[in-house]
Amino acid sequence: MENIKLDTTKALSFLNADALKGYEPKVKAAQEALENGTCEGNDFLGWLHLPSEITDNFLNDIEACAEILRSKCDTVVVAGIGGSYLGARAVIEALGNSLQWLVNDGSKVPNVIFAGNSISEDYLAELTEYLKDKKFGVINISKSGTTTETALTFRLLKKQCEAQRGKDEAKDVIVAITDAVKGAARKTAEKEGYKTFVIPDNVGGRFSVLTPVGLLPIAVAGYDIKALVKGAQDMEKATATDVPFEQNISAQYAATRQALYTQAGKKIEILADFQPKLHFMAEWWKQLYGESEGKDDKGIFPAACDFTTDLHSMGQWIQQGERSIFETVLSVEHPNRELLFPHDDENLDGLNFLEGKRVDDVNKMAELGTRLAHVDGGVPNIRVSVPKLDEYYLGQVIYFFEKACGISGLLEGVNPFNQPGVEAYKKNMFALLGKPGYEEETKAIKKRLEAEK
Repeated sequence: MENIKLDTTKALSFLNADALKGYEPKVKAAQEALENGTCEGNDFLGWLHLPSEITDNFLNDIEACAEILRSKCDTVVVAGIGGSYLGARAVIEALGNSLQWLVNDGSKVPNVIFAGNSISEDYLAELTEYLKDKKFGVINISKSGTTTETALTFRLLKKQCEAQRGKDEAKDVIVAITDAVKGAARKTAEKEGYKTFVIPDNVGGRFSVLTPVGLLPIAVAGYDIKALVKGAQDMEKATATDVPFEQNISAQYAATRQALYTQAGKKIEILADFQPKLHFMAEWWKQLYGESEGKDDKGIFPAACDFTTDLHSMGQWIQQGERSIFETVLSVEHPNRELLFPHDDENLDGLNFLEGKRVDDVNKMAELGTRLAHVDGGVPNIRVSVPKLDEYYLGQVIYFFEKACGISGLLEGVNPFNQPGVEAYKKNMFALLGKPGYEEETKAIKKRLEAEK
């Protein structure tokens, strides 16, 4: 099978002729630092060879658990935030029917709903109301079990599930994906007798989609996780340290974006797609790169647009706004369905010249025309070409971006695998709420707020 492809020609034209070549030794050093574990954040490199380390027995265990949930549930709620839900949601929405929640095709695949990613009272109230007449199960994803958004959601769902099913039956449809030995979620799972899967200590949340964090919800939704992993395995080989720079698409992508950042002043990267199904893939990508590179007063800002939709809202700014941006287009070569442009006798819209053409042919010309227009407008353009949207190629996309992210962060000179800034808002929130143990912080923040009145 072919691999996804990378085209940087419409980005390199904005750089000096030898700009990318100059990055080759830096990229090699970054790759070796990752491989040898000599870089900052080396205690979180479990993702690097994760695909090749996944066994069939491991996948069979996940599939068996997914089958139990499918047989006992019409709805499964995934409780998690950040990397604990974005990867799974990205894959499920990329593969699923765009109108899935309206489709009743007689299949036994439960609806997969995501929660625990906000503190919205309205959302949680609407969710619990929706679940009142549902045979639902829960996948609780949290290393600590104390993350406010997820812990609150799980508290509500656990109580409701036990009330509707009874405690004995509820324990069969609640699964915990958590730390191996410690944390509130681990303690609860052991006390209640839930099926558990482990989040590896050396895999950070944003790199965890190929662990049970992502694989179990994807399997519950009815998709082939073995094909997903196979795609990642093949991309792991295709981007290995011994693959020459000019053939290594992760290395080239990392070098190109860092060259645009440091040499051409391009501080914002827009991940653009021409398929609505890829919206949450872009959300996953935003966390992957934003949380990895945005530190030490550095980092390319990751944004995303769904074209052609967002061309009618953001297109003007992209075309003629501040020239601080570049684009990476995630392009799908072959759609999974076929629909022809219809004939209209009156032709009032003037579109009969497209009669009989596939709708995707029109979309492809929109994509090409957009790329050319944006390049002409001073926006460098990188294209990632995906043969089609299926499990295998999504596995390739996931690992391609992960490997490039690790390289790019090291080229930037930061630790790509920590996120110290994430804790700042939590500290303030707990102080404002008066959480035990935060007494001094509570006093300090109240004093500050009084002074600001």
